[in-house]
Amino acid sequence: MPNVPTAARQSFGATAPKLAELTDTVLFGDIWARPDLSARDRSLITVTTLAALYRTNELPFHVGRALDNGVTRDEIIELITHLAFYAGWPNAMTAMNIAKAVFAERGL
Repeated sequence: MPNVPTAARQSFGATAPKLAELTDTVLFGDIWARPDLSARDRSLITVTTLAALYRTNELPFHVGRALDNGVTRDEIIELITHLAFYAGWPNAMTAMNIAKAVFAERGL
């Protein structure tokens, strides 16, 4: 595993180096790089899934990644609004607060 400071390595690489390596090489190096969906589409799917499953630890990173992949602030807000009716109001409210914090960090 090259000594590149990825988010996975910075977050948990010292504790779980193999998990960080798999995150970098398999998840982000292979799955996210597959050509049949754009990174933007993958971000929409990922943010939706994480919000629906109440995965609050991973959601801030992926809201930021979605913004980096071309998903707009308004699209994320709309995604969460739509999700409220399918995944539950509490999940949507939590996701909106997380998204709001990410937007604030980025000055959006």
